[in-house]
Amino acid sequence: MHLTKNEEKILNGENGEVMKRLFRLLVRLGDIYGADKMIPVGSVQVAGVSYKSIGDPGMEFLEDMASKNAKVQVLTYLNPAGMDLEDWKKYGFPADFAKNQLRIMDAFRKMGIVVTATCTPYLAGNLPRFREHIAWSESSAVSFSNSVIGARTNREGGPSALAAAICGVTPNYGLHLWENRQPTIKVKVDVDLDFNSDFGSLGWYVGKQVKNKIPYFTGIKNANTDQLKALGAAMAASGAVALYHIEDLTPEADLAKSKGLESITVGKKELKSAYEKLNTGKKPDIVILGCPHASLREISVLAEKVKGKKLKKPVWICTSRMVKEAAERMGYNEIIAKAGGSVVADTCMVVSPIEQMGYKTTGVNSGKAANYLPGFCKQDVCYANIDDLVEGQL
Repeated sequence: MHLTKNEEKILNGENGEVMKRLFRLLVRLGDIYGADKMIPVGSVQVAGVSYKSIGDPGMEFLEDMASKNAKVQVLTYLNPAGMDLEDWKKYGFPADFAKNQLRIMDAFRKMGIVVTATCTPYLAGNLPRFREHIAWSESSAVSFSNSVIGARTNREGGPSALAAAICGVTPNYGLHLWENRQPTIKVKVDVDLDFNSDFGSLGWYVGKQVKNKIPYFTGIKNANTDQLKALGAAMAASGAVALYHIEDLTPEADLAKSKGLESITVGKKELKSAYEKLNTGKKPDIVILGCPHASLREISVLAEKVKGKKLKKPVWICTSRMVKEAAERMGYNEIIAKAGGSVVADTCMVVSPIEQMGYKTTGVNSGKAANYLPGFCKQDVCYANIDDLVEGQL
């Protein structure tokens, strides 16, 4: 791999021990995957943020980095934390968990990382441009940035993303290269998709079938960005899809080579089967929406559904701090709170310790959450569209 003179200086330790160690990690990645050089990145999103995920070893590693004055060189955001960073007491997050989570956030802050903890950074001020090289970690954010925006990123691990943030570069391999962004399987959709949960079911089913291939969808007549977010998140969770194309909808679809591919068809039968397989529970103790983090539009939809009504069980909608503040200005948070629900920032059901908070069955409209909750949070899952989930609590 060709390194510039400046990069060779970093590797030789002339910019300090921390940068040397992290740059060495990037060089090894590049060697493994056959990269020809390093490329500058416009932004980074770092995973490995929740105390639930990284524990004491991860916390101590980050504090050590911060103590050595490691600083990021590009705009860097964080994945969701394990709790609402401001209102954790109100929602019942454990105090010992909160103490450690706040230590983690302080370490990130000292490194110059924006402590907006979200899996939808593109809705909270970190929006890459078409074909911009970035280094993002969270699977749904990687899928959205590659597929819907047309930016270019591999699915980085927490350490490699942090290394890219501090060094400002990433190895030039994988999805950074146009030849590796071509579709490898065609998915013919022969069913109407109305709810975000329909897109989640489609994504979950397709991810199971195609694993880490790059699907090219036909038959999806229209979809908003929330629905595309749900589709990509579910495919990344059940498979390892980091990029997809949709005919006439996504920015690189018209440029991609889609002829002569093997194909699969998804119809009503397959969609129904996905719903059935994602359902493992009967009555939810809590309904949690916003996986990936909700947009302002999704919060407004929930507010409209519960306006002037009373919920029997807790209903949370998870989002970024920035979107929550916009929803506050619009009066949506107050409407939801009066009904007995909550707009929860900085976290989500997957990375929070909900199993320690008395919940055993969670209602979701997210294919990604339904895929992860049984294993990560020991939850039974009620998977349904937002109408059925909310009406079931009124």
